[in-house]
Amino acid sequence: MADNRADEDDVWDTIDRLHAWLDANQAHTGRELLLLRMLKLSEEVGEVAQAVIGATGQNPRKGTSHTWDDVRSELCDVAITALVALRTLAPDAREVFTTHLDGVRERSLGPESADVRA
Repeated sequence: MADNRADEDDVWDTIDRLHAWLDANQAHTGRELLLLRMLKLSEEVGEVAQAVIGATGQNPRKGTSHTWDDVRSELCDVAITALVALRTLAPDAREVFTTHLDGVRERSLGPESADVRA
């Protein structure tokens, strides 16, 4: 369990550092900054769609232009972007995410699923 916690700490430390880096290099402030961080998520989801279309060769003009590794990479970008967006909205993003994930786990897997986590 300690290794999982260390990995989780590394993830949230990196999210905090990315958030700070973005804040230090921002072109916008206030509500505009907040909205643009949220919109970035749509851009990243679009890149997942583009990679899936490319991996399946659905665009006859381009053929197979991506791999499933590209899709995985784009999905990781979506997750990172979402966590940074959450951090933008909530300084306690780790706790917000964990609480929400616990609720989803219990709702989807049942109350007994909480015992597996301990």
